[in-house]
Amino acid sequence: MAKTKAWHQVIQLRSDIRSGELSQKEFAADLYDVMMDRNRSVYHDPKEFFALTYATTKLRELARDVVLRLAGKSEKAVRQLQLTYGGGKTHALITLVHLVSNPDSLPKLPAVAEFTSHIGMTPPRARIASLVFDRLDVETGMDVRAPDGAVRRFKMPWSALAWQLGGEGGLKLLGGTAKERETPPATNVMEDLLALPEKEGLATLVLLDEVLMWAHTIVSTDKAWIRRLETFFQCLTQAAGRVKRCSLVASLLASDPGKSDDIGKEVEKALYDIFQRVADTGIQPVERQDVAEVLRRRLFTPESYSNKSGWKAQVVAALNGICELDDQSKRSRNQEESRYTEAFPFHPELTDVLFEKWTQLEGFQRTRGVLRTFASALRDAEKWSDPSPLVGPAVFLSAPGDNNLTDATRELATIARSEQYEGKRQDWQAILQGELDKARDIQLESMLENRELEQAVIATFMHSQPIDQRAQTRELMVLLGQVAPDRIELAKSLIRWADVSWYLDDTFTAERDGGLPKVWRLGSKPNLRQMHHDARMHVAPTVVEEVLEREIAGTRKLTEGARAAGAGVHNLPARPADIEDDGEFHYAVLGPKAASESGKPSPEAKRYIDETTSADRPRATNRNALVLAVPSKEGIDVARERVRDMLAWEQVREMLKSREDVDTTRLAQLEINLKAARGEMASHIVMAYCIVVTVNDANDIAAFRLSVDNEPLFLKIVADKRSRIESTAINAEALLPGGPFNLWAAGEKSRYVKDLVGAFASTARLPKMLNRQAIMDTLLRGCEAGDFVLQVTRADRSIRSFWKSRPDEQALREPSLEVVLSEAATLTDIDPALLAPGTLPELWKGEPVRIGEIAKYFSGKHYVQVDKGGFKEPMAIPAATIEVIKEAVAGSVKAAHVWLVSPGLSVHGEDVPLGLLRDDSELHAPPPPISAPELLPDRLPAVWSSGETTAHALHVALSAHMGMALPWMAIRSALDDAFRLGLLERAVDSVSWPSDAGGAAAVKIVPAERTAEARPSALGAKAATADLATSEVQDLAEYVGEIRQAAAGYPLKFRITIAVGDTSQVPQGVVDDVNRFLNRIRAGWQLE
Repeated sequence: MAKTKAWHQVIQLRSDIRSGELSQKEFAADLYDVMMDRNRSVYHDPKEFFALTYATTKLRELARDVVLRLAGKSEKAVRQLQLTYGGGKTHALITLVHLVSNPDSLPKLPAVAEFTSHIGMTPPRARIASLVFDRLDVETGMDVRAPDGAVRRFKMPWSALAWQLGGEGGLKLLGGTAKERETPPATNVMEDLLALPEKEGLATLVLLDEVLMWAHTIVSTDKAWIRRLETFFQCLTQAAGRVKRCSLVASLLASDPGKSDDIGKEVEKALYDIFQRVADTGIQPVERQDVAEVLRRRLFTPESYSNKSGWKAQVVAALNGICELDDQSKRSRNQEESRYTEAFPFHPELTDVLFEKWTQLEGFQRTRGVLRTFASALRDAEKWSDPSPLVGPAVFLSAPGDNNLTDATRELATIARSEQYEGKRQDWQAILQGELDKARDIQLESMLENRELEQAVIATFMHSQPIDQRAQTRELMVLLGQVAPDRIELAKSLIRWADVSWYLDDTFTAERDGGLPKVWRLGSKPNLRQMHHDARMHVAPTVVEEVLEREIAGTRKLTEGARAAGAGVHNLPARPADIEDDGEFHYAVLGPKAASESGKPSPEAKRYIDETTSADRPRATNRNALVLAVPSKEGIDVARERVRDMLAWEQVREMLKSREDVDTTRLAQLEINLKAARGEMASHIVMAYCIVVTVNDANDIAAFRLSVDNEPLFLKIVADKRSRIESTAINAEALLPGGPFNLWAAGEKSRYVKDLVGAFASTARLPKMLNRQAIMDTLLRGCEAGDFVLQVTRADRSIRSFWKSRPDEQALREPSLEVVLSEAATLTDIDPALLAPGTLPELWKGEPVRIGEIAKYFSGKHYVQVDKGGFKEPMAIPAATIEVIKEAVAGSVKAAHVWLVSPGLSVHGEDVPLGLLRDDSELHAPPPPISAPELLPDRLPAVWSSGETTAHALHVALSAHMGMALPWMAIRSALDDAFRLGLLERAVDSVSWPSDAGGAAAVKIVPAERTAEARPSALGAKAATADLATSEVQDLAEYVGEIRQAAAGYPLKFRITIAVGDTSQVPQGVVDDVNRFLNRIRAGWQLE
């Protein structure tokens, strides 16, 4: 930058601009003053005027069309200047005045030559009538000059027009009365009026300026004037088209933005509809590409802007810096050099933003506004020696050290303030002042040398107008790059500004690319981030702590899974006494006061392990059953800040709720920020709880750090080996002598269950058992597996023992419940089910088993080999007295688990006579069931020789057939089936049924009448007989088709017997109901 000249060293300001002598109003052309030769300025003298006028393409086109019409060589009679105010329209009208009022005396200037050359002829002389409507007062009218110089005041525009074109003669054409006519003249009258100058060899030029000003005022007084105005302008434009050498040029818009209200728009539409019917396409005298030349001619000396030799070096220097920041400019370097050279000394992006965006503001006067703005800005920037090679955002900055806004910046802020947003005006001066102060503070901490961040504030402000406009990051870089800032330093400073700005719209700054917001917009309200920052400073620490503890208590990740795993859960206990000292496993989440470091448990955390209710009442016996989750010191500090963030966002929400000017977009963004803050808070609370405090295997309180993730904290603690928590089930052998836990002293044969279960909570060297009940369940499973005996000693010193069975609830509640090793135990009870074949290992090596063999099995000296999953181990069988054994045998026989056989007698499913329980008595597996057909005459013809038999005879016959005495219960069961199936029936003189073995001889039996039909032939048909449950009958119906297919080719019959009731009388109502359904299936089918 040292070798590059500043823009003001290459091109010089005009002296009146530099000194400030040229007032801002000089930039506002006044057609009325020129026509009346009043308040002389540069616009009155053709030489001064054309010296400052840039003959733009559109302005030359307008001059040619009008001049050719005045010369009678064109049909374009009516032209309309279609521009907003300040766009050069009045300047265009004055140009026409000077070209045709006295064409022979036009000065010899380049601008005049450009006009005449483009027209192709010397302009003809014309009589000019101007209606400058902003000077036409509705009540008093305005002065106008007649061709002879006489001045007279008129209220009606047609009267003022007639006076300027013909004086008294013109007025006569309107009616000739002393009083002005209030109705607009018709087309024929206007045609005569416009033709008056032709009588003197002159063309007629009618200029209309600021039409809407007067029209708005008069229509506001009387709506009927809309129709009169339509009539006047329609007749005027029609008449202009009929007069050969007459041209009408009109500027309809008003310079006062206030005239663009509803009435103004209605009037404007009415007038535009008229002019569009007769006028050619609207003319825009100054276009975008003309702005730089217009500015150069008005602001700089002719000598300096005519000498372009130094421009190239300035443009190259500027683009060198810009291309370092913007790849798009770098790729199109040649085109950019041409564009920048054409705009010199102005940065083309700066003039573009003013011309394209600011001209949309009602208070900004297009070309005139740009001129006014730059005149003041360039004067101030030259004074403090702006070092930029081009005129850029820096010209709107005050001198270094001066923190006030410049006049030009204040004027722009005032114009922006005039824009209403949601019915309110924004104080842009205060906004800019605050943002520039922040930029200056950031610049002090950076390595930026040319006030780049202050320029960024100005550039963003200019791009943010009108409301809701914005700048892409590239647009800022292009404006800032000409002073060659360091790319990294500039990006860091911009990011810092985005983070601390009060008014950058965070709707856009939240979306970033490489750290930089993609879009920049200065809003008219404080952004949410800054409101949050301010609210954050006012959050009370006590509120933070209160909310922090509440959020910790509600964080499920800290306790999830603990209760289901069997732990007693304590969320933020207030004191150590809140955690029971009962031997159960307890898991506690402590509050922020217990924050610790790895290897350094805090005194507060240690207190919960050392104490119960107070320091003098220690937790002496169950320290190993307590695990604490506490936050790390640094983690809880971060969590506090996230809580503060969340609370501040809630305060911002409450503030915005109380305001009526908050848009839904901002509220939506606030909810997004609040949701994110809550998520961050919850996440950091979980991350803070990364310290586990518990006793180690030396019974010392230890603290260690966990790696926290999305998995529930308790599950992470259980999985960490340092916690020494046993979550899986242990086997019963582990609790016995020789097991890994070493719970038995040498020579011990029994231990109380409560001591074994409680040892894990009281002994630090043992693992922490997550579920105390699981230890008890393990012992119960060991007892059921026969690993040991559980026994209870009653108050009377009697004993109840349990082996290979589960103790009842009453026994489990007894404090005397103890584990007794099998080799040292004597059973007081044997579960009869254990004697069933295959239940006890190696008891049923063969069949039968004698009672004497069972006694040896339970001698207390017997061991058996049991499978332990791939290997075998010896298991001791406890002792039992012969009385206990015989009681178990009797119970097993009665329960039908075994079949007791003694010479000449056997018992199964019945009480055993005492005399049969001898050492040589045999136990057999239960006999197979006897089917009902086995009792029929064709199977046992010997006992049916007389046509009838007895239950006893059947018993004897079947026993003989089997070769051993069958138990009576087997015979009785078979007879029950036969009676139920209707195969057999009791004789008339038989005793009642059922009967015991002693009365079997009196139970007389005969074949049922239908038995012969049902019984299959031994040589042919096969029959299947079974008692079916209801569901099986349904299954039979489903398989009838398959059965028929399987028996294809053979006769197939289904004989169904339905039996209702047993020995008791079946009520007749039940019989009737059943018969009703049977009859529906087959007529006549009835219960008998």
